[in-house]
Amino acid sequence: MLRKLLILCSCFSASVWATSYQLPPEGSNIVGRIQFHQIEKGESMADIAKQYDVGFLSLMAANQGVDPFLPSEGYVLTIPTQVILPHVEHEGIVINLAELRLYYFDPAEDQVHIFPVGIGRVGRDTPEMVTKISQKRPNPTWTPPKSIRKEYAAKGIELPAVVPAGPDNPLGEYALRLAHGAGDYLIHGTNKDFGIGMRVSAGCIRMDPKDIEWLFQQVELGVKVTVINEPVKVTLEPDRSVYLEAHEPLTRSDGSKKVLGVPEELKWWLQAMDKPDAKARAAILAQNGVPVEIVEPHSFDTDEIF
Repeated sequence: MLRKLLILCSCFSASVWATSYQLPPEGSNIVGRIQFHQIEKGESMADIAKQYDVGFLSLMAANQGVDPFLPSEGYVLTIPTQVILPHVEHEGIVINLAELRLYYFDPAEDQVHIFPVGIGRVGRDTPEMVTKISQKRPNPTWTPPKSIRKEYAAKGIELPAVVPAGPDNPLGEYALRLAHGAGDYLIHGTNKDFGIGMRVSAGCIRMDPKDIEWLFQQVELGVKVTVINEPVKVTLEPDRSVYLEAHEPLTRSDGSKKVLGVPEELKWWLQAMDKPDAKARAAILAQNGVPVEIVEPHSFDTDEIF
């Protein structure tokens, strides 16, 4: 009965705070909490990912072995709504490609807002960068570059020189242009009902229509945008617990992937605490995308570490 109540409470709260969190206290880097969802008849993983505003691949990683199209009715899913914040300056927009997540750090509200995003597919990799928003475009038109036109032509589809704003425009209703390079990369919406939290774009960052509409209203020109590729994140919390969060590394255009191992800082902490690294290695191998406790609270004296 208690388990059922927890599930019901989690489902009820999903629409209330699934993506917005107060920044953690000084020294902490974890926000949110894991939620649970009991599958109802006819629900798919895509439906549930959309309900909780989490990425489709993130939901699959957190529930490995579950059929994404026909999950068993009554099965309780883990919803990955607890995260370790990326190890970069918490300013403006931060996109971690490995997570397929976008973070917006709101300085006025001392909050972080977290959204799933689609990124460049293999061969159209979204680059790592530190840049800024150079243009805000409501109802954008789309001018397909030559490379995209050629790609479509090979499939027998002739794209127009300019796709006007409207329901057929793949950029959706809002676009934020990034200053990186020639300005070819956008954070934008979509006119499709899939692809959020997946590698599907031609290199741009794709957001759910409701998410980009909200973000578009919040950010100003010149806001910093940091794009990283950080599949493994760790944090040493104020209560002296240690957590690790591991994601499957991206396959890049040349076929390579980042080789995952226990981060050096975590090795140092574990050595100082005289703890084995078995839990860390297991979490990295699992790559389930949720924070895993590697060291319990109060397991060591801070004087041994600092």
